[in-house]
Amino acid sequence: MSTGILTSETFLKAIELTAVPAQIHDEAYEATSQYVPWPKAYGGDMVAQAAAAMMRSVDVDRALHSMHGYFMRPVEIGATVRYEVERLRDGRGYSTRSVRGHQNGKTVYAAMGSFQVPEEGPEFQPLAPTAVEPESLRSAAEVLQGVEGPAAEYWSSKRSFDMRHIPGPVYLQVEGDSVPHQAIWVKAFEQLPDAGDEHATADLHRAALAYVCDYTILEPLLRVNGLHWSSPGLATASLDHSMWFHRDGRADDWVLYAQEAVSGQSNRGLATGRFFDRQGRLLATVAQEGMIRAGS
Repeated sequence: MSTGILTSETFLKAIELTAVPAQIHDEAYEATSQYVPWPKAYGGDMVAQAAAAMMRSVDVDRALHSMHGYFMRPVEIGATVRYEVERLRDGRGYSTRSVRGHQNGKTVYAAMGSFQVPEEGPEFQPLAPTAVEPESLRSAAEVLQGVEGPAAEYWSSKRSFDMRHIPGPVYLQVEGDSVPHQAIWVKAFEQLPDAGDEHATADLHRAALAYVCDYTILEPLLRVNGLHWSSPGLATASLDHSMWFHRDGRADDWVLYAQEAVSGQSNRGLATGRFFDRQGRLLATVAQEGMIRAGS
């Protein structure tokens, strides 16, 4: 298997937005879904693109602190998605936005986001979980060395981020116990570019966390049921997604993504995740529900 050059180009291309005339709401942008070796586009494309579009619509004195979205239809790979942003409210301390992604005349993704002018105040956060250092863990390329096929190549080098699992990945089999939790060290393959100023750079790294979070958030639900991504007949889809941004951090430094399965029923499952930087600061929290259908 050829792992290719390890770059973050896929992510950076995913969040390239082109301003276009709005057809429905206040402003609009187009973005392109990126290659994946499966029939539908990666959900993180839509989350990050929608976040980036909403970020473009607010003043630089405020930052995205939460977003909530629904994946409504499969997105065609390599095709344009138009994001229409509605400016619902701009207050002194907070702004609210809605965004809808459209492709082929249909709504494929819808989200809302809230932005805040930062304030000084008391702080609290949970302790970061104890985890082995990322340098001691195998990369996806090392785990999949010698495995041929487009999926293995994509997992190894095409996702823009180095992802190292604790206790082990679920690519070809469940490595480690079938428990309802796992953690993953995540870092962009290369240093992400300076976006021009401190505010824009912080937005870029928020978009990076929004982008990467969808790759693995359903894995605790697979793991607890003894499933892996190569299980025969397995079908998954992201249904809805919520994310809260607590503190600024960098996605090109190692970030620990601690995940837990909350509930699974009716071929749906809910999982949560928390991003901690290497100093133990809580950067963001994720909750996502997905469809998981195991093969018969």
